[in-house]
Amino acid sequence: MTFQNPFDIVWDTTMHPLGGKGMPIEKGRNLRRCYSFDEVAIVPGDITINPEQTNIDLKVGELTFSTPILAAAMDAVVDPKFAVLFSKLGGLAVLNLEGVQARYEKPEEVIAEIIQAPPAEVTLSLQRIYSEPIKEHLIAERIRFIKQKGAVCAVSVTPANTKKFAPIMAEAGADVLVVQSTVTTTRHFSKSLRGLIFSELCQSVSIPVVVGNCVSYSATLELMREGVSGILVGVGPGATCTTRQVLGIGVPQVTATMDCAAARDDYFQETGRYVSLITDGGIHSGSDLCKAFAAGADAVMLGAILAQAEEAPGKGYQWGMASPHPALPRGKRIRVDTTAPLEKILFGPSAVSDGTQNLVGALRTAMGVCGAATIAQMHQVEMVIAPAIKTEGKSWQVQQAYCQ
Repeated sequence: MTFQNPFDIVWDTTMHPLGGKGMPIEKGRNLRRCYSFDEVAIVPGDITINPEQTNIDLKVGELTFSTPILAAAMDAVVDPKFAVLFSKLGGLAVLNLEGVQARYEKPEEVIAEIIQAPPAEVTLSLQRIYSEPIKEHLIAERIRFIKQKGAVCAVSVTPANTKKFAPIMAEAGADVLVVQSTVTTTRHFSKSLRGLIFSELCQSVSIPVVVGNCVSYSATLELMREGVSGILVGVGPGATCTTRQVLGIGVPQVTATMDCAAARDDYFQETGRYVSLITDGGIHSGSDLCKAFAAGADAVMLGAILAQAEEAPGKGYQWGMASPHPALPRGKRIRVDTTAPLEKILFGPSAVSDGTQNLVGALRTAMGVCGAATIAQMHQVEMVIAPAIKTEGKSWQVQQAYCQ
């Protein structure tokens, strides 16, 4: 038997799309440098365009949205009333069919209980509250409310409950089905003799199916080949999520988006069918949002920023879908405060200088500066590795922020 010298290392010479050499690694392992929003910057273009002339439309299946933003399927972000308002503003809000809206006749009272729970007790409170059984009649009622208001209705379920609830939501009139878990693949092994098969699901429902989450080229390509209409990208970057802390799993969002976008583009070349890519999580400002599109996203899914809206059901608080897990919770209740009406957060005018308001204006302006008339052209802009982009020349801002 031979043993490898622990000091016998080589350089990983795999080149990342953003450039740069790898780091020293053990032989037989492949470790590459990955990038988050804070570590990159968008390079201005050689031509510019008036922001109002940019086209930011999003297509999901046969549906078109004028605002390429999805509201995350979190109980503190989306309730039926918020979904209606968000739809009228051109975006798509996703209602969690496994949350309090489908468990309780009066979800507002339950949300108030979560908000008022002491920090030391909130996890146990979440676990208890979400142990209430899901009621099928409430699923139908919530969907019908949204549809009766003339809004587009998107709903989210986990893979384990998809086959059970899909017929109910289809009959009630849902427009988009989002199948969402921490990590989603086409090859899942379980005790079930026949698990969820996405190709069969896409054929059995007559509406677009969006699945997630994933972060790799291969998983994205396999999911697209199953016939889905959209892919959610991101594992663990959300403001409330602790998956990275608890499990150590995740890929920084710029790299994850670029890898999944490469799969989308290859799939389009292979089939001629375009599947929208939605970067989900880690977006805290207009800066992050713009970088997501530059990295290859067709849309973004937002949670914490939208939880700050006056119309959000969480009243300035937020918690994630995995927070109430009965055995291994991976999320926290956080306070985000209420800062502005939803319309102002999306379209301005902004009353703050931190990039958390007028998100659509930020996207259009960035596209104009880069000379990108469409989202597809925004995918082609140059990005650079720039870990000091936010602090370069900003020492006074940094110092004064600490003093406040």
